[in-house]
Amino acid sequence: MAELDNVLYERIGALSDEGDALMEDGDYEGALAKFWAGFDLLPEPKTNWEAGTWLMAAIGDANFLKEDYAAGRDNLGEAMHFPNAIGNPFLHLRLGQCQFELGNLDRAADELMRAYAGGGPELFEDEDGKYLRFLATRAEGIETP
Repeated sequence: MAELDNVLYERIGALSDEGDALMEDGDYEGALAKFWAGFDLLPEPKTNWEAGTWLMAAIGDANFLKEDYAAGRDNLGEAMHFPNAIGNPFLHLRLGQCQFELGNLDRAADELMRAYAGGGPELFEDEDGKYLRFLATRAEGIETP
């Protein structure tokens, strides 16, 4: 896999760090601006870069936390086209949660099962229990709180 040059990688990383700090403060709009600014610096095709995976994950996370579930679904779905995204438990968790909130329950179950299979019940520990309870209605052997 190709690597970004160090200067560009550092610029993108700095924007991502700034976005993370804004997320911790609950400023999801500000965080999104930083993450998108970093994403815009990626050379084409953007789907070649692992940095794109973590930027899209951060964007989808911010969408979810600000309850913009449609944008979260779209951005996390797009993230699946980036390196090492498929099978990433966190990406599947957030995508499943967005699908759940949008009422796409079959898709939610599929994504949440992928998250559970890859990350186990501990991945869900800091999440609303409704997601794990829902998953337990769709699959056997799910540990619920």
